[in-house]
Amino acid sequence: MVTFLPTRPGRLADVPSYDRTIGGAESNVACALAGAGHTVKWVSSVGADGFGDHLVEAIGAYGVDTSGVRRDPDRPTGIYFRTATDRATDVHEVAYYRAGSAASALAPGTLPYEDLWAGRVLHLSGITPALSDGCLALTRELTRRAPGRPLLSFDINHRPGLWRDTDGARVLLDLARGADLVLVGEDEAAEAWDLHGADAIRAALPEPRTLVVKRGSEGATAYTRTRTGSGDTVTTVPALRVDVVAPVGAGDAFAAGFLSATLRGLPVAARLRHGHLMAAAALTVAGDLATPPARDHADRLAALDDSAWGTLRLGPGWTGAGEPEVRTA
Repeated sequence: MVTFLPTRPGRLADVPSYDRTIGGAESNVACALAGAGHTVKWVSSVGADGFGDHLVEAIGAYGVDTSGVRRDPDRPTGIYFRTATDRATDVHEVAYYRAGSAASALAPGTLPYEDLWAGRVLHLSGITPALSDGCLALTRELTRRAPGRPLLSFDINHRPGLWRDTDGARVLLDLARGADLVLVGEDEAAEAWDLHGADAIRAALPEPRTLVVKRGSEGATAYTRTRTGSGDTVTTVPALRVDVVAPVGAGDAFAAGFLSATLRGLPVAARLRHGHLMAAAALTVAGDLATPPARDHADRLAALDDSAWGTLRLGPGWTGAGEPEVRTA
């Protein structure tokens, strides 16, 4: 979607002007992965309008291949507006305008499988199936286990307001069972499924080879099935301390960091640390997308010992730093 960010703090009713940028769960992940040096293709649908032109051009400018994006002559590109976060109350408003959008018209048969299955990883989010019956049918098809399918990554992204009359929580749990890698927030699992704690979430989702539970300030825990299939290896990495500018986009950035390290074959602990680092990049900018740290910079930070990792604090502009910023508590 095209995103409009306010030029000053305040209610949507009061802000007089906005700056245009881009947003959207899957495209955020695509841009962050491309910025981290990976070959990425974004497959979607946008309107044959100016906002669609802007999305394709802006996402392409990150180095993402947009040749798999359909241009719909009959439906508009989705847009949304959001306010700046009030640091004192952490309150913000978001207004979505994507009902009847080009992306909501996606369905089985609208996207060629040579685009969807061409890479090593196919990443989906739980927002897409909430947009329409056709989008849900497409996501069901893509999460069905089949020979030759690439590693299927699925970020739950539970948005109750999008599902309206459908039990979205139950649908997302069913879809997640077909994925190889699932990412979910501990808080959203409690809200959606009444599951409390990482172990309870894993018990309800034993099928994915890897389950990552994001636990906010407590960090993140990964459950990885052992080679023998007899159980899990459980890995927990504490969260970083971050001087937050805006919270939007951090979940998508974490997914990109974890996937980047996965594609590079790094150990699970390093994958979690790269997820935290990419999330920290997003948290320290105003928009959904941030410039990722250079790979060697991120690798140096991810390789810190536990003590140094625990004292690391990152603020605005840290991705441009040449050396790790380590502050003692």
